[in-house]
Amino acid sequence: MTGTDSLIPPGTPSVLGAAPGVTEDARAYLAAGGYRGAIGAAELLDRLDGLRGRGGAGFPTAAKLRAVRDAGPRPVVVANGEEGEPGSVKDRWLLRARPHLVLDGLARAAEITGAERGYVYVSDTVAGERIRRALAERTPRLPCDVVDTDHTYVAGEETAVVRRINGGPALPTAKPPRPFQQGVGGAPTLVANVETLARIALIAARPDARRPAARATLVTLAGRGAAPLLAEVPYGCTLRTLARAQGTPEPAGVLMGGLFGGLLGPGHLDLALDPDTLAAAGTALGCGAIRFLAPDECPVSLASAAVAHLAAESARQCGICVAGTGSVRDALGALTHGTADADLLTRLRRWSTALPGRGACGLLDAAAGTAGSLLRAFPDLVRAHLDAPCPGCAAPADAGRLTVPVPHVARAVVPRPRSAVSPR
Repeated sequence: MTGTDSLIPPGTPSVLGAAPGVTEDARAYLAAGGYRGAIGAAELLDRLDGLRGRGGAGFPTAAKLRAVRDAGPRPVVVANGEEGEPGSVKDRWLLRARPHLVLDGLARAAEITGAERGYVYVSDTVAGERIRRALAERTPRLPCDVVDTDHTYVAGEETAVVRRINGGPALPTAKPPRPFQQGVGGAPTLVANVETLARIALIAARPDARRPAARATLVTLAGRGAAPLLAEVPYGCTLRTLARAQGTPEPAGVLMGGLFGGLLGPGHLDLALDPDTLAAAGTALGCGAIRFLAPDECPVSLASAAVAHLAAESARQCGICVAGTGSVRDALGALTHGTADADLLTRLRRWSTALPGRGACGLLDAAAGTAGSLLRAFPDLVRAHLDAPCPGCAAPADAGRLTVPVPHVARAVVPRPRSAVSPR
């Protein structure tokens, strides 16, 4: 179950798996060792220590599984494939190309938690078809339903997932209770990102290689003027390496974690891709979506487009979110249009610290965090927007520039010493 187009050393477990552009079938997956674990559920849970969730928050996977297992009888497990971040495609790619790997991970999560029913939650039509086909190819040991939803920024938030599976709209709810306490049908519920589940399956099949499996991650790399790239990379890879691989070798900055990790200036390009390292630098990997700014691209314009997208995607359930995202959107829009007043930066600084944590989901946090990171990373450039219109911001903010299409293939791109790499 290792990648075929890979610079990762031979034997390293990889979620890339099947031949490029080909959807794995049950026979091929079984032949590669799928659905047959070398260890039991209890030992697997112990070996998952060190694996972080890949949905955005990076919560320890083993702790989440234990919480569901210990919360009460008859839990439920959900594979969450609705990635609302416009710059992320990894989950849809996995569901399309490696449906059995995801289902294998879901079944193992059920064994660990004691769940007797599973769900796969999708908004992508092709992904839904591939998962349904995979379920039909063999009798799964875990009864599993596929639940469709509309593709929105908030639809993948875990309480929105539960609400939709329970028959309601895919909108976040107030917490507590959290899904692990009371979720689908009132039962303790694990809502796990599909890449997280894929890595559980890899570790079950190769427990001896749990560390490299847990410390590799899928990233969606994008930048103006070059094709987006879906890649699997190990922790420790630098942003500079990823920028060169994507085709923006001298970026003017980086938008991290989809719309969650904020903006970084070019001085951070040697930052290592590691959750703890990124957190110490005031940013986050999030869902693994990373967008590099072209040398002539204005970060104020990009921040304005990002917050405009968030404001349009608000669930409109929380007054503070509607007002807050709208205010940040309008302020950044004024900067791009050259109409900002002298007090605007003061207001943006205040909103960037006062708004996070006040909504039912992370959308408001993302909007405020984007504004705050812009002020920290590009202070001189932002102040210059108060003095004169910016030529780089002349075009209207286009949230569509943040969207990445799902590729047919993915690959590992991180250079290794020649003696350690697999042949190309």
